[in-house]
Formats: sequence, C-alpha cells, structure tokens
Amino acid sequence: QVQLVESGGGLVQAGGSLRLSCAASGRTFSSYGMGWFRQAPGKEREFVAAIRWRGATTYYLDSVKGRFTISRDNAKNTVYLQMNSLKPEDTAVYYCAVDLRGGALLTDASYDYWGQGTQVTVSS
Repeated sequence: QVQLVESGGGLVQAGGSLRLSCAASGRTFSSYGMGWFRQAPGKEREFVAAIRWRGATTYYLDSVKGRFTISRDNAKNTVYLQMNSLKPEDTAVYYCAVDLRGGALLTDASYDYWGQGTQVTVSS
C-alpha cells in the first residue's frame, strides 16, 4: 500500500525558512514524478512544485520561483521542499503527491496518491 507522510511544517516569521519532507513507502518511487501542492483556507488546492523521477526536470508555481526548491533522494524514497524567504501568503496546508502514470505533473489530476498534509504558517 502506497503511503506518503509529510513533515517539517510549522510556524515561522516572514522571511524565514522551512524544509518540508515527504517520505514515501509501499513501492520504489525512483521512477515516478513527485509534487507539492498547497491549500489555504477558503481557497482551492494549488500546484507548488514538481520533480521528474530523475530529478533533472523541475516545475514551480511562478510566485515561488527563486524562493522554493524541490529535490529528491531516491535512495531514501523522500522528496523535499526547501522554502526560503517565506511570505504570509505562503500560509497553507502543504501536501505531497506521487504520479504513477507519467503525467504532466502540473495539476492534481496527474497524481495518484496524496499525503495527509503539513501546516505551514507564516506570520507577518
């Protein structure tokens, strides 16, 4: 059974940093794309970042480019989201997801399994 567990969320002041981790289990994930999404209160879930299985190709939401970095360690079945220069508008529940079908990675329809989410709160 596929399971994704996020960690690393918390409360941080604007301008600070957090690193989210997503540990995957249930199969070997080195061949699959992985992504991060977020959902703020009263808003729809939105794409944040994604990474292809080899890690050479990454995608980002425009508003996080230059501040967030997605990476993966296939040996550990883990994907990371390093978040720097955080802003109050980054406050949301962050979810990781895995794409088993080789999709486009930019929409939630591409993904097959999701984690439970981790809260990120950025104070001004």
